[in-house]
Amino acid sequence: MAVTCVSAIVATAQRNQLAPTPPMGYMTWNYYADKITEQDVKSVADAMVANGLRDAGYEYIFIDDGWQGGRDKKNNFIPDVEKFPSGMKALADYVHSKGLKLGIYSDAAPLTCAGYTASLHFETQDAKTFAAWGIDYLKYDYCGAPSDQATAKARYKTMADALSASGRNMPLGICEWGGRQPWTWAAAAGGSLWRTAGDIRDKWAAANDAPGTPAGGVGILDAVNINAALDTYAGNGGWNDPDMLVVGLYGYKGPSGDLGGVGCTDTEYRSQMSLWCLMAAPLMVSCDITKMNAVTKQILTNKDILAIDQDKLGKQAVRKIHANDWQVFVKPLENGETAIGILNTAGTSRKFETTLSQLGLAGKYHTYNVWTHEEKQQQQRLSYTVASHETVVLRLRSTK
Repeated sequence: MAVTCVSAIVATAQRNQLAPTPPMGYMTWNYYADKITEQDVKSVADAMVANGLRDAGYEYIFIDDGWQGGRDKKNNFIPDVEKFPSGMKALADYVHSKGLKLGIYSDAAPLTCAGYTASLHFETQDAKTFAAWGIDYLKYDYCGAPSDQATAKARYKTMADALSASGRNMPLGICEWGGRQPWTWAAAAGGSLWRTAGDIRDKWAAANDAPGTPAGGVGILDAVNINAALDTYAGNGGWNDPDMLVVGLYGYKGPSGDLGGVGCTDTEYRSQMSLWCLMAAPLMVSCDITKMNAVTKQILTNKDILAIDQDKLGKQAVRKIHANDWQVFVKPLENGETAIGILNTAGTSRKFETTLSQLGLAGKYHTYNVWTHEEKQQQQRLSYTVASHETVVLRLRSTK
């Protein structure tokens, strides 16, 4: 095998270790859109420390589109001097001083989705710039790029290789919205996670949209129904990404409020958190964390549900049941335990019953409800009343 091929394989293997568990953090887009500023990022960092998000495991602040100020005379990326007057290096230093990491955004085309300067043909230069600034992660979008899969593979690999050569470890988030089936090639191209669906909106499902609502908005359930079928493609170092958490947005009139994003109930928000964690998805908070209410904070910092998402075995749950408005997910965990999620997609509260053997679990189990903290001993069957759009999440330990 040629030396260059060996080097490429080694580089890909190294990149695949950059996100051993799904990344967790705060994504600026849904709340700040392209109005994001240096002070906003500092406020987010301060809030993540003060409200316990950092200590719960959320380690990144992902700056999305709108930070760019073009290029200097040597074609080096520069931030918008009005939005980021101290520069990105100083901002990264501030974020790092809080025990957090800083992510940034670009696009594999001449311009980004919001029309700002992007990275096509400047990948090596931009990767070196990001490294010099102390950036820890790159979200790489695909607006303005061709629709074919081959070009996407090539453009993402070019940026991944540039990041690998930059001298700084930066996971690559591939954001081409799933149309080119990135789960089949993104890891080989150097991605640590890849979007599986369109941009999520602050709503339960497109089917619930009011008449006349513009088409195209992806709700929580829509993203689940795409992502749930892709469990075999996720694992340590490479994750299916159904997009940001809309928990706590409550119909905020930002990007997540477009295309029918009218807000969700706390039950639906809790379901999103449950389902994302069962599916080993990246957890990117996007509400105003400087003013979280108690319920939102409780949903986002529940250590038991976070442990399921961050489980080191790295398995995405398998959807074992998808019928009669029920969805049941089964996720093996590192210590031999199992997580089960029971989702009621119907419009009314209903009783769910099944034997554990029907889910592939023989014997008797201790069950622990991660949201209510109810425990049951020596269980061989499940029997729960599940509210509309609720997801009951259980952690099971075999008692033989």
